[in-house]
Amino acid sequence: MKILITGGTGLIGTAMQESLQKKGHQITIVSRNPLQTIPGVSFISWDLDPLTRELEDTDAVVNLAGASLAGSNPVTIRWTKNRREEIINSRTRAGDILCSALEKTHKKPEILIQASAIGYYGNIGKEQVDESSAVGSDFLAQVCQSWEASTARAEELGVRRIIARIGLVLSDKGGLLPLLSLPFRLLIGGTIGSGEQFMSWIHIADLVKSLEHFLENANTQGIYNITAPEPVTNSVFAAEVGRSLNKPIWLPIPGFAMKLVLGKAATLALDGREVLPGRLLESGFQYQFSQLPQALDDLYL
Repeated sequence: MKILITGGTGLIGTAMQESLQKKGHQITIVSRNPLQTIPGVSFISWDLDPLTRELEDTDAVVNLAGASLAGSNPVTIRWTKNRREEIINSRTRAGDILCSALEKTHKKPEILIQASAIGYYGNIGKEQVDESSAVGSDFLAQVCQSWEASTARAEELGVRRIIARIGLVLSDKGGLLPLLSLPFRLLIGGTIGSGEQFMSWIHIADLVKSLEHFLENANTQGIYNITAPEPVTNSVFAAEVGRSLNKPIWLPIPGFAMKLVLGKAATLALDGREVLPGRLLESGFQYQFSQLPQALDDLYL
């Protein structure tokens, strides 16, 4: 299969590119830096003409493009006005360009996987949500709604579209887990805020596996929550991180302190939602890491 990935050099894109290559698929990455090299991977720019030509001979598109919500380090995580604009615009521009290119092609890809996030549901406290739940009203919900809408035209063009609402990605290569682990490594780890907020997580290996599941199963379509089947509260998460790292858990981090340091981006740690992957389970997906202890042990040990 010939697969085009946007955001292919990010955390998720890199993991997916490596997995797909091992399975023998041809990978093309759309990048602002098309001169970079990865063995066996082709790079093209975001210019409309080369993108259109590439899509003519592409079987599947995975749209992961978008500026990181967590930033590249604790300093850049704050959601300033410019950062908020970057977070939204980086997503909507990518979707608009992809759809403009798709409209110009004669032969369309069979499937487009559109990345999104469980932030779509907003900060809903302890209420459980599934794929049928309503959109929230906060900034993250706005980001996700715009991100999903950016490639809606693909369905009108006859392309099977998947919307993957991704939970907290657990990876030792980046994302939020290294930031959440740092206090434990410094022996000051503990719960964050009330500790009662739910963390709907997914191991990076299962995230990649789920996206490949959509590529391989033509009967999948629509919205899927990409989370493990057993979300946990922050207090349980903290206890498991401490256990897996063999570090003490004794210093809770007050919510006001997180807000002072991270500003509005503190919602990534202080707010939560219990998101269930009902449709993913119904589609026959089999998890490699369905429980948090085994997921953390795989990443830490």
